[in-house]
Amino acid sequence: MATVSLSLSPVDGGVVLKDRIYKELKRAIVAVNVYADAEEYRLDERQLSEDLGVSRTPIREALCRLEIDGFVRTVPRRGAFVARKSRKEILEMITVWSALESMAARLITEHASDEEIATLREMFATFDETKVRANIDEYSETNINFHQALLNLSHCNLLKKITDNLFLHMRSIRMRTISEDDRADRSIIDHMHIIEALEARDTELAERLVRQHTLDLAAHVEKNVDWLD
Repeated sequence: MATVSLSLSPVDGGVVLKDRIYKELKRAIVAVNVYADAEEYRLDERQLSEDLGVSRTPIREALCRLEIDGFVRTVPRRGAFVARKSRKEILEMITVWSALESMAARLITEHASDEEIATLREMFATFDETKVRANIDEYSETNINFHQALLNLSHCNLLKKITDNLFLHMRSIRMRTISEDDRADRSIIDHMHIIEALEARDTELAERLVRQHTLDLAAHVEKNVDWLD
């Protein structure tokens, strides 16, 4: 067990202090690659208080909110930790994500402009199958941005709102698994097929490809991810 050092910036006072503390802590916690190893990451209230320049009371309140959101886990007499999902929880999240993101793909074919869809292809302009593994960190971030863009281009505010926290959990899982086996190589191929279907306004195909792409992640987790058991 290690105490994680978050990258935090002091927050100013005011009527929205609690919300600002919550948002700053959430931003920093999400940036932690919580699945990078098997170690638990403990959150030191005193250090968080010093880094943010506030008392410990609003820190505790923010941690309670983050626990409700699933980003923090509190253990009696041990303190607060950055939450790690179980294998079962991860598989459930991926299953739900596959349904929501495939609906986003359907909505893109119906509502997004050609110019908006073209931005998806531009994301991968600097990558090909020979460069993905050599630039895995950069590709991993592009991969995350692609999936976020699918939600944004759906033009469905409620869908984006529903998936906000789920996306952040999925982000951590994708970051950990993208470099395993040949997932990165298969990922860019899948993305190109998805983009082609969106460009063709082939609603059924786009929806099916996006859903299968995510379910393939679930299959990988079920077969290979034993570091959470």
